[in-house]
Amino acid sequence: MTERSGPGPGAPFAPAVDAHVHLMPERLMGAIRGALNEEAGWEFPHGADTDTIEAELRRHGVARYVALPYAHRAGIAGDLNDWLVAAAADSSMCIPFGTVHPEDDVRAVVRDAFEAGIRGLKFQCPVQEVAPDDERLAPAYELCAEYDRPVLFHAGTAPMFEDSPHVGIDRYEPFVASYPDVRSCAAHMGTFEHEAFVDLARDHDRVFLDTCFAMATVVDDYVDFDPATIPDAVFEDLAGQVMYGSDFPNMPHAYAREYEGLLARDLSAEAFDALFRGAAARFLEPEVDLPAPDARPGATASEE
Repeated sequence: MTERSGPGPGAPFAPAVDAHVHLMPERLMGAIRGALNEEAGWEFPHGADTDTIEAELRRHGVARYVALPYAHRAGIAGDLNDWLVAAAADSSMCIPFGTVHPEDDVRAVVRDAFEAGIRGLKFQCPVQEVAPDDERLAPAYELCAEYDRPVLFHAGTAPMFEDSPHVGIDRYEPFVASYPDVRSCAAHMGTFEHEAFVDLARDHDRVFLDTCFAMATVVDDYVDFDPATIPDAVFEDLAGQVMYGSDFPNMPHAYAREYEGLLARDLSAEAFDALFRGAAARFLEPEVDLPAPDARPGATASEE
């Protein structure tokens, strides 16, 4: 019989890897938050500088996090990637991802990023107006294969991109077929087409999903989605392919809302370890130092 691990203090969450955190220069972060406020009316209670982000993550038991940027226009990705590399050099927690705009010299920007220490790529497809299967990104994917680096996409239609031609399972599936050896993650569990993205992950063990925002206990305050529509069996069957992520600090709710619902699920100890650590280790390999699964220091924070 499979051992069950309940949501006791500190375990099975801490020490966690948060695979979806946004870390960017102050001016760019301010512009992104302004756009989200204008489009969705969201307010952001969390500070966005590196020290504030890392202090809050540590308070909740997060040991490492993946820092995700994106370039909304051509010509800024190189400097943004360099900024992330420098931020990670001063941090014991940060795993820096990079980005590139499709109108850049894609091959040159991505090669420079990987040589500098960038551990993977992030594309915010609807904002960057580039789909996963856009041929302009082919040089980036070829380099991901060469350097053994993963790529994370905002590939789903949530929260406000149902009319975007750059997202959806029909734009992600061709990428997977063309680059089956490249590890890739569809953020937000692929919402609003989560069933199709889950099915794709079942068929391809290098396809990952992250939980950010979609699995928050307050997600239905902001978008028309119920986390309960994704059964516990998904986390068991896809253990090692579903990663915990939060969207921190660009979320309009308290950090604990991101993981409390996951902790309340009736999952095996193995599935919890995969969710909060093991899947990220598979996604980020090789040579990324992540917390040991049997370490359980302290308790996770609680919030009102």
